[in-house]
Amino acid sequence: MRCYFHLVYGQEVIPDRTGIEVADLDAAQSLALRAVQSIREKADQVNEEWRGWQLDIVCPLGSVLLSIPLDTRLQ
Repeated sequence: MRCYFHLVYGQEVIPDRTGIEVADLDAAQSLALRAVQSIREKADQVNEEWRGWQLDIVCPLGSVLLSIPLDTRLQ
């Protein structure tokens, strides 16, 4: 399945126009969590604020399958 990873802040969207093929939603979630961690690490290095932003995993039809907030710590 193809998934897209959009960065979203309210009505503002930074779209992923390419997407990636994944085996299932669990694989997409794993990739998204790694991407979120990388974004957080880079933000910490430059004191950038991602409060209120989220990473949405979206199917080709545009439905949001999963959202991960960028301003909370991963467990």
